[in-house]
Amino acid sequence: MQVSVENISNLERRVTVSLPVDRFNAITGSRLGEIARSVRIKGFRPGKVPHKIIEQRYGAQVRNEVFGDLVRESFDEAVRKENLRPAGSPQIEPSEAGEGQLGFVATFEVVPDFGSIDVASLPIVRATSEVLDADVDNMIETLRTQRRTWKPVERPAQAGDLVMVEMVTHVDGERRPAEGADRAGTVLGSGMLDNELELRLVGQSADAELVVDTTYPADWADAALAGKSARIETRVLRVSEPYLPALDAEFIRTFGVRSGEVDEFRGEVRANLERELKGALMARLRAEVLEKLLAQFAHVELPARLIEAEARAQARAAEIQARDNGQTDVNVPYEGFLPAARQRVATVLLINEISRQNNLRLDQARVNETMRLIASTYEDPKQVIDLYRNNPRMLQELQGRVMEEQVIDWVAEQAHASEHHLSFADAMQQRG
Repeated sequence: MQVSVENISNLERRVTVSLPVDRFNAITGSRLGEIARSVRIKGFRPGKVPHKIIEQRYGAQVRNEVFGDLVRESFDEAVRKENLRPAGSPQIEPSEAGEGQLGFVATFEVVPDFGSIDVASLPIVRATSEVLDADVDNMIETLRTQRRTWKPVERPAQAGDLVMVEMVTHVDGERRPAEGADRAGTVLGSGMLDNELELRLVGQSADAELVVDTTYPADWADAALAGKSARIETRVLRVSEPYLPALDAEFIRTFGVRSGEVDEFRGEVRANLERELKGALMARLRAEVLEKLLAQFAHVELPARLIEAEARAQARAAEIQARDNGQTDVNVPYEGFLPAARQRVATVLLINEISRQNNLRLDQARVNETMRLIASTYEDPKQVIDLYRNNPRMLQELQGRVMEEQVIDWVAEQAHASEHHLSFADAMQQRG
C-alpha cells in the first residue's frame, strides 16, 4: 500500500492511497466463489451454477462491497501510519493509479492540537444539595394538588379558586369572537388569563359582570393580541374551590405502592427526588466545567466542515420536530444553528482529548447503572433495558453520555473544585 498526504489547510488533509489490484481481484473472486457454492438458482444443482451467471447476477454488488471494505481498512491503516487523527468521516473518491494499482483519495479534517490540557487551575464551583423531609412533604403536596377536584361555592373568588368565565374581547376595533362569547377557566394566580383580568376576578362571585381595560404582554401566546391594548367584557359563570385528596391508602396505591403505607410512599418519593437531584447536579457540573474548558480553548481553530455538518444535523432535527407538530413546508436554515454546533463540536473534541491524554476508559458498570436509572422511570424497566441493548445507536449514545460524565467528574476532581451548597428547590432550577 502506498500513501501520500497533502495539507490543504490547517486542519484539512488529502490522503491518496494506492492498493495492488491483485488483492482486490483475489478477495472478489473468493467471495464470488462462496456465493457459487451456496446459492440456489432454479435449473442448477447447488454448487453447479456457471461462473458467468454468478458474475452477471452478483459481480457488480460484490465488487462494490469489496472496494468499500478495502477503502475502510486501508484508510484506517493509512491514518495510523501517518499519525493522523480524523475529525469526522472522510470524503472518499476513486482515483487513477499506476498499472496494477487501485486508488482512492480521502479528504478529511483532523483533530486540532489542544496541547497538553491542564485542568488543575480551572476555577470549578461544584454545587451540592440534598433531599430533606420538607422537600418530600412539598412533593407529596404537589402530587395531591395534581389530583385535586373542584367544588362549586357561593362565596366570592379568592386566590387558588377555579373561575369559569365568558369573555368578549375588543381589540383594534374588532370584536372577538365576532358572535357569542369565549368560555375559559383559570386558577386565580396561575396567569392562565390576562394578569389584569385575573386580579379583577378576585372577590367576584358567580353571575358578576365586569369590564377590564388591559394591555397584553408582548410575548402573549395569541399573536393577534400580543402587545395590544384591549377591553375585556367578562361574566363570571362559576367559582369552585379545590379539594385535595386525603393522604390515605387509596391515594397512595394509585402511585404503585401496593401496601398503601405512608412510610413506603415517602420512601418512593424520596428516591425519585434523589434521582432527579443527581441528574440536576450533574447538569450543573457539566455546564460549569464545559464553560471553563471552552473559554480556556476558545482560541483553538475547530474543523469547519464538522461544525457545518453538526449544524445541518440540528436543522434537520428541528424540521422533523416541526413536521411532527403538524407544520408543513418546513425549511429550517442551518446557519442559525452554527453557534450551537460549534459549541457541541468543541465539547466533543475536548472530552475525547482529555480522555485520550489521561487514558480514561468507559466504565461499563456506570453505563449499566445509568441504563437502570433511565429504565426505572418507565412502567416496564426490563423492556427499556432490552431496547437499549438491542439498539446499537441508542447504546452508543448512552455510552457517549456516560463517558462525558466520567470526564466531567474527573476534571472537577483534578481541579479541586470548591463546593457551593444549594437547597433542593434552587438546585433543581435550570442554571442561568
